[in-house]
Amino acid sequence: MSASEVTTEATAAHANLRDSQSVLQVQVIASLELNRVDYAEGRKKSLRARYYFGIIFLIINFIAWFFRDYGQGVLPFILHMKACGKEGEECIHALGVLRVSLGCYIFFSVMFLTTVKTRKLHESWNLWHSGYWEVKFIILLVSMALPFFFPSELVQIYGEVARIGAGVFLLLQLVSVIQFIIWWNNYWIPDEERMQRWSFGVLMSTLFYVVSICGIVYLYKTYAPRASCSLNLFFITWTAILLAAIMVVSLHSKVNRGLLSSGIMASYIVFLCWCALRSEPANATCQTKNQDKGNTDWITIIGFLIAIFAIVIAAFSTGIDSKSFRFSEEIVEEEDDIPYSYGFFHLVFSLGAMYFAMLFISWDLNNSARKWSIDVGWMSAWVRVINEWFAATIYIWMLISPIVRQNKVMGNDRTVQETVDSVMP
Repeated sequence: MSASEVTTEATAAHANLRDSQSVLQVQVIASLELNRVDYAEGRKKSLRARYYFGIIFLIINFIAWFFRDYGQGVLPFILHMKACGKEGEECIHALGVLRVSLGCYIFFSVMFLTTVKTRKLHESWNLWHSGYWEVKFIILLVSMALPFFFPSELVQIYGEVARIGAGVFLLLQLVSVIQFIIWWNNYWIPDEERMQRWSFGVLMSTLFYVVSICGIVYLYKTYAPRASCSLNLFFITWTAILLAAIMVVSLHSKVNRGLLSSGIMASYIVFLCWCALRSEPANATCQTKNQDKGNTDWITIIGFLIAIFAIVIAAFSTGIDSKSFRFSEEIVEEEDDIPYSYGFFHLVFSLGAMYFAMLFISWDLNNSARKWSIDVGWMSAWVRVINEWFAATIYIWMLISPIVRQNKVMGNDRTVQETVDSVMP
């Protein structure tokens, strides 16, 4: 074989190799593009699924209300169920709410257990979270029906546990709200390129503090019109003290977080205090507002519906906010990662099932609430007040914790240096 023939064959082989590599490269790119499309579609289905679960949770809230207020007259089948006792009394009112809540808790617990380890969009359990709605509907029906065959003693035990679960739900909600407030404050931090944004931040800070102060004045006038209203005076005055403490800590030179986040937080704790005072029983004497019966009925119904939607929104917004509860900030998100933590999402909704039960029965397992009422009673009022105090405490700790950790690290470094100096000749 001549040299020219060898050269020709080598050139041809090189060209074939180059063509093969080009084909392989095209195939890899096409595969990556296909995967990217699949991931985008999977992400869309996942994001839609959370709204479906939210709707399910909303419907279950209305079912619980229906069993509490109208179960005995409209659901005659419960009269013949052994677990419901004489005339179905143990499947309506407070126990009816707890049974519906337990069914909701079972369903979302099943979803939690089956999706808690899901991390990638291509995993099979991602398809389970986002699809198979016919199967999930059957599981939901079974979960909702099971508690109506449980003895009342077991349901009462669940009610005691639900108090704790509802408290955990409130704590998670507080952390989520505070993290959002801090994020919003950081968004409006001034720099040379965002003077217009900074001006708007100053305006909003002023507005929130004005609203907070006006809210305190309104609470004094409406819920503590007399010196004999000592408990309400204590609630409102302590709220004012917390408001001042938040502002002072935020403006401290070592913290220096500005007034926007503290202003929002001040408005939030004033709102929580107002909710606590509104939760006081109807026979409370320290309220100046007396509305005629017709208006009160409409206001009560509208307030009731708003409260139910607020429960669902609270569960939904907290459930998709798993990032606020990460212990590490160094997690790198990849293209095929799920858009939110499925396990945390369903865990929050299972705790939310306990929370709405406590609101419907006013945290009292033997409560027979009047129709269209929600979260009314002295126990409800105290829960809201303690929730307010926790909110202020958590927020102040989030402000000062970096300084505390920094001082601790500096103290440890100083101790190590002193030890080294004492050892060295």
